Amino acid sequence: MKWLTKLVWILGAVAVFGVARGGHELPIYPSFYPHEIDIRSLAPEEAAPALREGKIQAYIGRGLSLSRAPGAEIRAVESLGSFILVRANPASARAQNACAVAETVMRALASKDDFVAHPYPVTPFHGDYLHHADLAAAASARFAQTPADNLKIAARGRLAQLHPEWSVRDADWDVEVAEVDAAELVASAMFSMNGWLAPPWVRTGWFQAERLLADNASEPDRMQRIQSDAQRLKRGDYTSLVERINLERELVSLLTADCRKIVAGYTIKREYVNVEFSAGIENIGYDSLAGLHSPIFIRTVKLKDFPWNGWLALGIDANPAAAWNPIGGMTDPFGRLMGFAVGDPALLPSPYEAGWMLNRISDLPAGR
Repeated sequence: MKWLTKLVWILGAVAVFGVARGGHELPIYPSFYPHEIDIRSLAPEEAAPALREGKIQAYIGRGLSLSRAPGAEIRAVESLGSFILVRANPASARAQNACAVAETVMRALASKDDFVAHPYPVTPFHGDYLHHADLAAAASARFAQTPADNLKIAARGRLAQLHPEWSVRDADWDVEVAEVDAAELVASAMFSMNGWLAPPWVRTGWFQAERLLADNASEPDRMQRIQSDAQRLKRGDYTSLVERINLERELVSLLTADCRKIVAGYTIKREYVNVEFSAGIENIGYDSLAGLHSPIFIRTVKLKDFPWNGWLALGIDANPAAAWNPIGGMTDPFGRLMGFAVGDPALLPSPYEAGWMLNRISDLPAGR
């Protein structure tokens, strides 16, 4: 009877407490990084109060202007903003001295706090700048001359807003000033294929110089040499690092051989983050060319309020504008940022260099 009594007690316990099931998973796995990322499209005027109040931890994009000096809880991240291009009109009698024309525009732009006069297309924000530092210094010395007077300047977009007197619509303009966003220049030449980002030279200064200035060459011999040097660099047709660097320097020198079209300088992009404890973020990585709009930011940022996990809220100055492409990924700024959060490419852009860094692959010696 004792065994029967025990059996009755066991069956009763099962009936009261139910069946214990295994295999239940935690709703959130412990991790150093945020487990949820909320990306919101916000206009700059909406982003400023949201950032101060901790409703977003970072604002990605340009145009955010804080009405008063930001407190210690708001910090700026600086990266390359845009290239400023100056093109002299060859048909204008007042623009025959193209270098003096460029000098005039550079002096006018120098009054703006985000413009840096740098008449060479490879900037200190580029990872290969040290290969060009002496050429950049020589280019700056070339523009120490008397500027031109009474120029009709045609500008577009933001530059026209900053300089209303440059909004010339006449056909007889003397010089044209244009602005090219550096991050978009990189993004427009980059594509994703099966987890790989390409081409490998997309972040180099020489490649961006070619995209900006290749249409300036009109002499057949110069055009042929530019095309030859660019193709050799893209094919890897060199035998040593020294030969490759010399090819890069020669290519940029050919692109900047005259002043008819030059990169007069660049602007600095400032993006803002909230670093307050405990609503802010820390461990912030960013890209020298793309700023916070980069895979390294998503993969390094950590919330201060949590020892692990947490909810990261980001604002961006763009609305979703492109469909999901299962081969090439997203192609608009909003979509690319979302792709950085959910994608897992084999290589990532190295944040302060011209090359790449390993993400989910290992670099092993041959034969292993």
